[in-house]
Amino acid sequence: MTQFTIIGLLFTFGLFFKIFEAEFGWSRTLFSACSSLAFFMMGLLAIVGGRLTDRFGPRLVLSVTGLAYGLGYALMSQVSAPWQMFAIFATLIGMGLGTHDVVTLSTVARWFGARRGTMTAVVKVGTAVGQVILPMLVAFLIAGLGWRTAVVAVGAVAALLLFAAAQTMSVPPEPAQAPGAPAPETPVTGTRRTLLTLCAIQACFVPSLLTVPLHLPVHGSDLGLSVTGSAGLVAVIGASSIAGRLALGRALDSIGGRNAYLICLAGMVMALGAFALVRDLTLLWGVVALYGFCHGALFVVVSPTVAEYFGLAGLGARFGSILFAGTAVAWAGPILAGRLVDTTGTYTYAFVILMALALLAFVLTLTLPRRRHD
Repeated sequence: MTQFTIIGLLFTFGLFFKIFEAEFGWSRTLFSACSSLAFFMMGLLAIVGGRLTDRFGPRLVLSVTGLAYGLGYALMSQVSAPWQMFAIFATLIGMGLGTHDVVTLSTVARWFGARRGTMTAVVKVGTAVGQVILPMLVAFLIAGLGWRTAVVAVGAVAALLLFAAAQTMSVPPEPAQAPGAPAPETPVTGTRRTLLTLCAIQACFVPSLLTVPLHLPVHGSDLGLSVTGSAGLVAVIGASSIAGRLALGRALDSIGGRNAYLICLAGMVMALGAFALVRDLTLLWGVVALYGFCHGALFVVVSPTVAEYFGLAGLGARFGSILFAGTAVAWAGPILAGRLVDTTGTYTYAFVILMALALLAFVLTLTLPRRRHD
């Protein structure tokens, strides 16, 4: 429910581009900058959220940040100046985004050992379902109630749902408190170099995850797709990402995080390269499906891989640091891609740069330690 609500509502922000443009005369660049700021704060606050989770547990952290996220969404109804939007996104919205992954996924990693990848995949499917359902629901409410009333109603419901979901979260008992529990897992090689490598890998592939879904509909339109067809590209990403999450999550339990990373990144390199070259609309749909599969799978592999290498002690803090490494770089991706298109008139160069970054992530993954039984 946490993943469904927070990420589902994140994907509704695009609905307000034209509304704010018409009512306030604000540019789309300004609203994109608000989203980019929220992504940056997501990474920064993930470090804090991870450490707080390690110390106080997931229930308290998610209760506070869930209420903050719902309040931030509702407060958009009162904005009249750009600085107010920036303030909301940098604080309240950023708090929700900064904890939804690091808290939920580190908690899942603690509860499930042998099925860690599979259960992480099940949780992350909630994000894909939210991406499909909530934008349509919010659009319907905006049309029927007006945008100000709609965001207040949705924000209030979101706060209640997130608070209720937080009450179901807890940490498992220590092995000594659970008779018959298996011995704690022994990490492979939890070295500082491994952590830094995982941070670098994250910084290389996350720019694609934030940039492609935002700009792909425009790219499709440039190639001749209708408005409906361009929106369909994002729907294909969502549908294929569900398959990617479930398939790689299940496989990860058998093949390990390193191999799961390699599979995802190899597919992403091919998809991004194809985006730069393909102009045939029939082929484009296939490329989008491949990209979506890898896009979804990459959201699943990170947390279990961190637990695999380092164990569960301090998992939230380490996972939060890796998330920050990704968003600290990726927040600028959508803005720079738009700038490149404005300058060159094509998305080719943006896709090539993203492909090169994904290829670098693949090479860095090859340097990660293998599991002992691989």
